[in-house]
Amino acid sequence: MQVNRRREPAQAPDWRERAACLDEDPELFFPDDQADPLASELAAVAVCTACPVLAVCQAEALASRERFGVWGGLTEGERRQIFAPKSPRRSAARSAA
Repeated sequence: MQVNRRREPAQAPDWRERAACLDEDPELFFPDDQADPLASELAAVAVCTACPVLAVCQAEALASRERFGVWGGLTEGERRQIFAPKSPRRSAARSAA
């Protein structure tokens, strides 16, 4: 029997360390108290668009059902829509279209 003696790194680098938002002001991604929350939200999404870990961040936000802020390029409203229960009427209307 052969034993795998390959050493794993003590701690693998966290995906967050490669995120485009790492050096951004966190307030940008949580625009509740901003004078123009839509503009802030759009600016945050723009940062996410160029992020090398966008898919991982988005998957993490969805898996943890993150409620607040912009995560993985998704706004609070977009994530709410993803998790909203589909009503039979709404589903039927989409099927007919």
